[in-house]
Amino acid sequence: MTPYDQLDELFRKNNGIVKTSQALELGIPKHTFYAYAKQNHIEQASHGVFIAQDAWRDSMYMLHLRCPQAVFSHESALYLLGLADREPSAFNVTMKTGYNPSGLTADGVKVYTVKGDLHGIGVETAVTPFGHSVPVYNKERTICDIVRSRRGIEIQTLQDALKQYVQEKDADYGRLMACAEEFHVDRLLRQYLLVIL
Repeated sequence: MTPYDQLDELFRKNNGIVKTSQALELGIPKHTFYAYAKQNHIEQASHGVFIAQDAWRDSMYMLHLRCPQAVFSHESALYLLGLADREPSAFNVTMKTGYNPSGLTADGVKVYTVKGDLHGIGVETAVTPFGHSVPVYNKERTICDIVRSRRGIEIQTLQDALKQYVQEKDADYGRLMACAEEFHVDRLLRQYLLVIL
Protein backbone atom coordinates (compact mmCIF):
# COMPACT_ATOMS: atom_id res chain seq x y z
CA MET A 1 0.00 0.00 0.00
CA THR A 2 1.47 3.37 -1.03
CA PRO A 3 1.57 6.34 1.38
CA TYR A 4 -1.21 8.00 -0.65
CA ASP A 5 -3.34 4.86 -0.34
CA GLN A 6 -2.71 4.90 3.41
CA LEU A 7 -3.76 8.55 3.57
CA ASP A 8 -6.89 7.86 1.52
CA GLU A 9 -7.79 5.17 4.05
CA LEU A 10 -6.95 7.43 7.01
CA PHE A 11 -9.20 10.25 5.76
CA ARG A 12 -11.99 7.75 5.01
CA LYS A 13 -11.80 6.19 8.50
CA ASN A 14 -11.81 9.62 10.18
CA ASN A 15 -14.70 11.11 8.18
CA GLY A 16 -12.40 13.48 6.31
CA ILE A 17 -10.69 15.07 9.35
CA VAL A 18 -7.08 14.07 10.08
CA LYS A 19 -4.28 15.34 12.30
CA THR A 20 -0.73 15.50 10.96
CA SER A 21 0.35 13.36 13.94
CA GLN A 22 -1.95 10.53 12.76
CA ALA A 23 -0.11 10.42 9.43
CA LEU A 24 3.25 10.49 11.20
CA GLU A 25 2.15 7.52 13.36
CA LEU A 26 1.68 5.55 10.12
CA GLY A 27 5.29 6.36 9.18
CA ILE A 28 4.30 8.87 6.51
CA PRO A 29 6.76 11.80 6.38
CA LYS A 30 5.39 15.33 6.79
CA HIS A 31 6.43 16.41 3.30
CA THR A 32 4.50 13.47 1.79
CA PHE A 33 1.44 14.33 3.87
CA TYR A 34 1.58 18.01 2.84
CA ALA A 35 2.03 17.07 -0.85
CA TYR A 36 -1.01 14.75 -0.57
CA ALA A 37 -3.04 17.52 1.07
CA LYS A 38 -2.11 20.00 -1.66
CA GLN A 39 -2.82 17.56 -4.49
CA ASN A 40 -6.24 16.64 -3.01
CA HIS A 41 -7.21 20.24 -2.09
CA ILE A 42 -7.36 19.38 1.61
CA GLU A 43 -7.69 22.44 3.82
CA GLN A 44 -5.67 23.07 6.96
CA ALA A 45 -8.46 23.86 9.43
CA SER A 46 -6.12 24.70 12.32
CA HIS A 47 -2.61 23.88 13.46
CA GLY A 48 -2.05 20.21 12.63
CA VAL A 49 -5.70 19.54 11.67
CA PHE A 50 -6.69 18.96 8.05
CA ILE A 51 -10.16 18.56 6.54
CA ALA A 52 -11.17 17.12 3.17
CA GLN A 53 -13.38 19.21 0.89
CA ASP A 54 -16.30 16.80 1.10
CA ALA A 55 -16.16 16.34 4.89
CA TRP A 56 -18.78 17.75 7.25
CA ARG A 57 -17.18 20.51 9.28
CA ASP A 58 -17.65 19.27 12.85
CA SER A 59 -16.51 22.34 14.79
CA MET A 60 -16.71 20.62 18.18
CA TYR A 61 -14.54 17.73 17.05
CA MET A 62 -12.07 20.06 15.36
CA LEU A 63 -11.80 22.07 18.58
CA HIS A 64 -11.11 18.81 20.44
CA LEU A 65 -8.38 17.85 17.93
CA ARG A 66 -6.86 21.31 18.20
CA CYS A 67 -6.87 21.27 22.00
CA PRO A 68 -7.25 17.69 23.35
CA GLN A 69 -6.97 18.75 27.01
CA ALA A 70 -10.08 20.97 26.72
CA VAL A 71 -13.25 19.42 28.16
CA PHE A 72 -16.62 20.63 26.89
CA SER A 73 -18.44 22.21 29.82
CA HIS A 74 -21.22 24.58 30.85
CA GLU A 75 -23.73 25.31 28.05
CA SER A 76 -21.82 23.15 25.53
CA ALA A 77 -21.98 20.18 27.92
CA LEU A 78 -25.69 20.80 28.56
CA TYR A 79 -26.28 20.59 24.81
CA LEU A 80 -24.15 17.46 24.30
CA LEU A 81 -25.78 15.71 27.27
CA GLY A 82 -29.35 16.51 26.20
CA LEU A 83 -30.04 18.97 29.04
CA ALA A 84 -30.48 21.89 26.64
CA ASP A 85 -32.46 22.11 23.42
CA ARG A 86 -30.27 24.47 21.46
CA GLU A 87 -26.58 24.58 20.69
CA PRO A 88 -24.87 27.50 22.45
CA SER A 89 -23.76 30.40 20.28
CA ALA A 90 -20.16 29.92 21.49
CA PHE A 91 -18.42 26.75 22.63
CA ASN A 92 -17.57 26.43 26.33
CA VAL A 93 -14.57 24.43 27.50
CA THR A 94 -12.71 24.01 30.77
CA MET A 95 -8.92 23.87 30.99
CA LYS A 96 -6.41 23.48 33.79
CA THR A 97 -5.27 26.73 35.40
CA GLY A 98 -2.08 27.93 33.73
CA TYR A 99 -3.16 27.24 30.16
CA ASN A 100 -3.03 30.34 27.95
CA PRO A 101 -6.51 30.53 26.39
CA SER A 102 -5.85 33.56 24.15
CA GLY A 103 -5.86 31.51 20.91
CA LEU A 104 -9.18 29.90 21.78
CA THR A 105 -10.82 33.08 23.08
CA ALA A 106 -9.75 34.89 19.89
CA ASP A 107 -11.80 32.27 18.01
CA GLY A 108 -14.86 32.95 20.17
CA VAL A 109 -14.49 30.00 22.57
CA LYS A 110 -15.46 30.68 26.21
CA VAL A 111 -12.68 29.18 28.35
CA TYR A 112 -13.12 28.38 32.05
CA THR A 113 -10.17 27.32 34.18
CA VAL A 114 -9.92 25.10 37.26
CA LYS A 115 -7.12 23.69 39.38
CA GLY A 116 -5.49 20.60 37.93
CA ASP A 117 -6.90 18.26 40.59
CA LEU A 118 -10.48 19.35 39.72
CA HIS A 119 -10.07 19.25 35.95
CA GLY A 120 -10.53 15.49 35.57
CA ILE A 121 -13.57 15.11 37.85
CA GLY A 122 -16.62 13.89 35.96
CA VAL A 123 -15.04 13.60 32.50
CA GLU A 124 -16.83 11.25 30.12
CA THR A 125 -17.33 11.01 26.37
CA ALA A 126 -20.21 12.41 24.33
CA VAL A 127 -20.99 12.21 20.64
CA THR A 128 -21.28 15.39 18.57
CA PRO A 129 -24.20 15.85 16.14
CA PHE A 130 -21.77 14.71 13.40
CA GLY A 131 -20.92 11.44 15.18
CA HIS A 132 -17.48 12.20 16.63
CA SER A 133 -16.53 11.46 20.25
CA VAL A 134 -15.37 14.37 22.41
CA PRO A 135 -14.63 14.77 26.14
CA VAL A 136 -17.41 16.35 28.18
CA TYR A 137 -18.25 16.69 31.86
CA ASN A 138 -21.04 14.44 33.10
CA LYS A 139 -24.48 15.83 33.96
CA GLU A 140 -23.75 16.22 37.66
CA ARG A 141 -20.45 18.05 37.16
CA THR A 142 -22.04 20.26 34.50
CA ILE A 143 -24.88 21.31 36.80
CA CYS A 144 -22.35 22.15 39.51
CA ASP A 145 -20.30 24.18 37.01
CA ILE A 146 -23.42 26.09 35.95
CA VAL A 147 -24.23 26.86 39.60
CA ARG A 148 -20.63 27.97 40.22
CA SER A 149 -20.70 30.25 37.17
CA ARG A 150 -24.28 31.48 37.71
CA ARG A 151 -23.34 35.17 37.47
CA GLY A 152 -22.24 34.73 33.86
CA ILE A 153 -25.06 32.41 32.80
CA GLU A 154 -28.75 33.10 32.27
CA ILE A 155 -30.83 31.90 35.23
CA GLN A 156 -33.24 30.32 32.73
CA THR A 157 -30.42 28.08 31.47
CA LEU A 158 -29.78 26.81 34.99
CA GLN A 159 -33.48 26.30 35.75
CA ASP A 160 -34.11 24.45 32.47
CA ALA A 161 -31.09 22.19 33.04
CA LEU A 162 -32.21 21.32 36.58
CA LYS A 163 -35.78 20.64 35.45
CA GLN A 164 -34.49 18.38 32.69
CA TYR A 165 -32.12 16.60 35.08
CA VAL A 166 -34.79 15.76 37.67
CA GLN A 167 -36.88 14.20 34.88
CA GLU A 168 -34.03 11.93 33.78
CA LYS A 169 -34.40 8.24 34.63
CA ASP A 170 -30.71 7.98 35.45
CA ALA A 171 -30.60 11.08 37.69
CA ASP A 172 -28.13 10.27 40.48
CA TYR A 173 -28.77 12.67 43.35
CA GLY A 174 -26.05 11.09 45.49
CA ARG A 175 -23.44 11.74 42.82
CA LEU A 176 -24.88 15.22 42.19
CA MET A 177 -24.61 16.23 45.85
CA ALA A 178 -21.15 14.65 46.24
CA CYS A 179 -19.97 16.71 43.26
CA ALA A 180 -21.68 19.82 44.68
CA GLU A 181 -19.79 19.34 47.96
CA GLU A 182 -16.50 18.91 46.07
CA PHE A 183 -17.11 22.26 44.35
CA HIS A 184 -18.60 23.98 47.43
CA VAL A 185 -22.02 24.67 45.90
CA ASP A 186 -24.06 22.07 47.82
CA ARG A 187 -26.01 24.58 49.93
CA LEU A 188 -26.89 26.70 46.90
CA LEU A 189 -27.78 23.67 44.78
CA ARG A 190 -30.13 22.39 47.50
CA GLN A 191 -31.96 25.75 47.39
CA TYR A 192 -32.39 25.52 43.62
CA LEU A 193 -33.58 21.90 43.83
CA LEU A 194 -36.13 22.75 46.57
CA VAL A 195 -37.71 25.33 44.27
CA ILE A 196 -37.87 22.90 41.35
CA LEU A 197 -38.96 19.81 43.28
